[in-house]
Amino acid sequence: MNNENQKLNPEELEQLIADASDQIEDFDPFEELTKIAAERDSYLDQLQRSVAEFANFRRRTEQERTQLRETAAKDLLGQIVPVLDDFERAIAAMPDEDNSPWSQGIVNIVSKLHSVLARAGVEMIESLWQPFDPAFHEAVASEPGTAGTHVVEVYQNGYRVGSQLLRPAMVKVGDPPAA
Repeated sequence: MNNENQKLNPEELEQLIADASDQIEDFDPFEELTKIAAERDSYLDQLQRSVAEFANFRRRTEQERTQLRETAAKDLLGQIVPVLDDFERAIAAMPDEDNSPWSQGIVNIVSKLHSVLARAGVEMIESLWQPFDPAFHEAVASEPGTAGTHVVEVYQNGYRVGSQLLRPAMVKVGDPPAA
C-alpha cells in the first residue's frame, strides 16, 4: 500500500474494497458475541472457583490454627495438673491445727492453681460414687467380691478441658452405696 500522501491506483482501490467486502461478508456479529460470552463465562467460572478455593483454604487454615492452640493448651494444662496433685497431697499431709504462714501459702497456691485451670476451661471429673465409665476412669483396684460398677474411692482426680479428656481419674471400683 502507498503512503497517505500518494493516491491509490484503481487496481489497489478495487482490491481494498474486495478485501473489505469479504471481511464484511464473513463477519457474523452473533457468532462474535457468542465467542465473547463464552470467554466471559470461562473467566467468571475460573474466578468463582478461585474464590471458593481461597475461602476453603482460609477455613482449613483457621481450623488447623484452632486445633493447634487447643493441643498446645491441653499439653500445657496436662503438665500443670500433676503439680496441683503434689500441692494437694502436701495439704492432705499437713496437721489439722497447722495455721503457719507456710501452710497458708500452700493453700493459697492451690487455690490460685484451681482458678487458673478453671479460667482455662479445665474441670475436675466428679467420680466418687458415680457409675464406672472407662472413658473417664482408670480402674486400678476393685473391692473383692463386687460387681465393680461404681467408683468407691478416688486415688487421683481426673480432669477434662471442654469435651476432651485431659487425664482419667485413677479409681477403685465396687458396688454402689446401699440406699
